[in-house]
Amino acid sequence: MNLKSLSTPAALIDVARMTHNIERMQHRMNALGVRFRPHVKTTKCAQIVDAQIAAGAQGITVSTLKEAEQFFASGIRDIVYAVGMAPGKLGQALALRRQGCDLKIVADSVACAEAIGAFGREHDEAFEVWIEIDVDGHRSGIAPEDDRLIAVGNALARSGMRVGGVMAHAGSSYDYDTHDALVRIAEQERAGCVRAAQRLRAAGVSCDVVSIGSTPTALAATHLDGVTEVRAGVYVMFDLVMHNVGVNDTAEIALSVLTTVIGHQEEKGWAIVDAGWMAMSRDRGTQRQKRDFGYGLVCTENGDVLGDYLMSGANQEHGVISRTSEADLDIARRFPIGTRLRILPNHACATGAQHPVYQALAEDGSVDAWPRFYGW
Repeated sequence: MNLKSLSTPAALIDVARMTHNIERMQHRMNALGVRFRPHVKTTKCAQIVDAQIAAGAQGITVSTLKEAEQFFASGIRDIVYAVGMAPGKLGQALALRRQGCDLKIVADSVACAEAIGAFGREHDEAFEVWIEIDVDGHRSGIAPEDDRLIAVGNALARSGMRVGGVMAHAGSSYDYDTHDALVRIAEQERAGCVRAAQRLRAAGVSCDVVSIGSTPTALAATHLDGVTEVRAGVYVMFDLVMHNVGVNDTAEIALSVLTTVIGHQEEKGWAIVDAGWMAMSRDRGTQRQKRDFGYGLVCTENGDVLGDYLMSGANQEHGVISRTSEADLDIARRFPIGTRLRILPNHACATGAQHPVYQALAEDGSVDAWPRFYGW
């Protein structure tokens, strides 16, 4: 297969860009002296994760137990399920561990810790549990100085579970767009998670791992003293949200959606394509950033950005291509019926999730189909 033979819409991966992104992050983690554990929810693709591990990654992070099952079946044993553990899923986690998967699970409340402990005792299983730390008020976790941190650690230890470490995700880093701000939030993430580990150890609770990470903070951190590993995910593809944050150029975005012009509304300056929100996703993450890219940035079929043309609107299977500066009343001549374009996505994770398979475009022009995992 080659680019011309692909039917549209199709999720296209530029393998050279992807490889560059993998090497960039791994080299940075090596220089900072920490393990790197990629978050695979962005791609959910065995071929891509194999490339990350070949570059030096150690273990993976997943967002669903289905991902854990699929990647364990593909040969990866060291897995962190980085979502608070629902008691009803403990049986699924136990089955993985009994099969030989080195699965780590997460708690951020006494209630969750007690449920894990009770289930573990009942089934004679000492789960390895990491405690999630809230370093920025963004989502889940326990603040580093909160008394509940020690209570969770003690509840796990009393029940015979192993406290493997602490983990944090500075999701608020996506809200910044200057290097100085990213350096500051990266240090806040590092210091908060290290402090939580220190408090647990002082209370007599084991805490070997200090795990932090987001793509912006991983790329901005100036040092990682006290940290043992970093997790990041979207870096492997990058996207327009990360471009607005300031951590990648558009030329580093490895994922795009290949689409075909199927019609025009010439008086409006619109070209209509066969990729709508079912192909791009409804994610409008750039809408509240310094530049709104609509549903995506338009490129030629070869991947060159076409000035200020965006996918400005989307229905289920139709996308609207238009120019942001002024209506292009010559758009039918510029993009005739049958013209093929690439659309760079706002959010690589969301756009990838719309497709069952990636079309991996190599530098020699050949295309290989890389399946994508699904399910919970």
